[in-house]
Amino acid sequence: MKVLVIDGQGGRMGKSIIEQLKKNRDTPGAFDLYGIGTNSNATLAMMKAGADYGATGENPIIVNSSNADIIVGPIGIVIANSLLGEITPAIATAVGASPAYKILIPINRCNHMIIGCKEAPLSEYLQQVCQEVFCKINEFL
Repeated sequence: MKVLVIDGQGGRMGKSIIEQLKKNRDTPGAFDLYGIGTNSNATLAMMKAGADYGATGENPIIVNSSNADIIVGPIGIVIANSLLGEITPAIATAVGASPAYKILIPINRCNHMIIGCKEAPLSEYLQQVCQEVFCKINEFL
């Protein structure tokens, strides 16, 4: 199973997700964690957190989105020109068109507001993300 974590800017969110998923992974090898950053800082943070594989930039996101089972990241990964311009239209299209199950974190910044989402600290969202990833993995198995 391929779990793709996409993050940009400093990679703090992706780093936290990968740390929690690695820490709570019951069976080594049950899934592979791919940390794909929109920039090298984000990729480096996710690799240091324990991602099994890592790459940087538009093309790795496009290629890996096409065959991922689960994609995790901020809501901006499906909105062109978000994350201060780091999400290109090609990235947003590739992630949005991917058949993967998408777990998107409702970060209400950069002129995006997700109505209906309970405002919560990022740490609470990240716990919910990890719970959902493990639920989905169990459905696949």
